[in-house]
Amino acid sequence: MDDNNGSLFEAFLNQHDGQTWARIVSSLLPSIHEVDRAATQIWFAFFPVDLARALNEAEEPEKLADELQILGKYRLRDQIEASHWFLYGHRFWPVVKDALAAHASGPAAPDSLDLADQIREIASRAASQSKVDMSLVLGITAVGFMTLQQVGLTAFIAAPGEVRISKKRLALTPEQVLRNRAGGDSQGLFGFLKGAEKTYSVVFNEHDQDSRFKIICGQELTTAAANDTGHFTPRDPRLLGSEGPIPVQCRAAACGTCWVGILAGQDKLTDVDRFEGTRIKDFGYIVTDDPKPLIRLACRAQAHGAVSIVIPPWNGVFGKFLRDRKNTNLVQDHQTTG
Repeated sequence: MDDNNGSLFEAFLNQHDGQTWARIVSSLLPSIHEVDRAATQIWFAFFPVDLARALNEAEEPEKLADELQILGKYRLRDQIEASHWFLYGHRFWPVVKDALAAHASGPAAPDSLDLADQIREIASRAASQSKVDMSLVLGITAVGFMTLQQVGLTAFIAAPGEVRISKKRLALTPEQVLRNRAGGDSQGLFGFLKGAEKTYSVVFNEHDQDSRFKIICGQELTTAAANDTGHFTPRDPRLLGSEGPIPVQCRAAACGTCWVGILAGQDKLTDVDRFEGTRIKDFGYIVTDDPKPLIRLACRAQAHGAVSIVIPPWNGVFGKFLRDRKNTNLVQDHQTTG
């Protein structure tokens, strides 16, 4: 590897902040296969580049993390390959990783200085090598670029390039995965008699048949999860007592611990009310006016059908901090150029 070329590419990536990346991902979404369209957006919400940059630039990163009440495993460098297990494109990660590493450290200049174009170029190479449609690798390729930006080329190359799903799951087609996500609402032959007592499944790891819990129609996700003590995971220190698989502390949208990504079933959750919408922005998880966004606070979201979720490995309160930091940088830039 040419270290200078790698450094130049990293410098190029570091010119892209969260707002720029949001535009890039938005431009790529129509070309990403439906199976990974939501998953790609969820991953970028789980690992915001502006927060990573703030922590990297802080004199005392751990102190800043404490101030932002960050709990759990938030450093992407500690989970380079475990972070995107819920993308269908995860199965193509070794090929994408190698193609991107070669691209970042190669002697030749890229054909374009447009990052979206570079993502498409690497996705095209990986798709050709894997003999699949490019739409299936475009999302994971975008994830790869962002990962490289946050962790650096050295750590990126050092990652082993592992696929963390079973051979059985690897054999599933995108269409089969989508069908599985769409199922789970059937109440049986006499389901109409259940009325408000209808129950549905909430899947929190679609790679594991047992990683699901039952939810009563109209029940909050956290309430249903708390009743499912069999899925308590002691490996996550954010889980208290036997509260089930979703970390939760307050049940009143005050702590932000219970945020989740909605992989499928957005339309089967109640709309975000004003309070949840405000709190999600305060936490920094997502800024949107969509009444049914991909990121929700599980203590506020009530289900009226089967839902597939992804539980992030960390939580915090950093929205106001990032907004203030951005405004400070804008003032400084104006003073410098003025």
